[in-house]
Amino acid sequence: MIYIYNFFFAIICTVGFGVLFNVPKSSLFKAGLGGGVGWVLYNLFFNLTDSSVLATFVASFAIAVIGEIFAVLYRNPITMYIIPGIVPLVPGYGLYYTMLSIIDKNYDSAATYGSESLLISIAIAGALTIVLSINTFRKSRKPYRKKHLR
Repeated sequence: MIYIYNFFFAIICTVGFGVLFNVPKSSLFKAGLGGGVGWVLYNLFFNLTDSSVLATFVASFAIAVIGEIFAVLYRNPITMYIIPGIVPLVPGYGLYYTMLSIIDKNYDSAATYGSESLLISIAIAGALTIVLSINTFRKSRKPYRKKHLR
């Protein structure tokens, strides 16, 4: 039941970020669906593995795949679907506590928070890169056309 609540509120959050980023009204709910699925997958994988990096990678990958599907179906840029969905996964909490630990001269905590935030950022970038490079490969292939000889 908690996953249903998470899905619903993640859709609202993602739509809010979509409004902030001026996503067209026709694409707001679709971006929200991607963000909702991504957040539920993040929570599910985090509860299963207790690894925020792996959970973020899986969620980012799913958001990118859903965004790619919507971009192809509705002929819109993929960024209007993935950027609002990815924003809730950005490790703002970790970056804040990294800076706070540095100010408090607690360098062990700063290293812990900082390294986890860096790995989460790399996981987001890696997942998006994989999906977007597959799309680029798909677009670069030209179908074979037989030349007719007369």
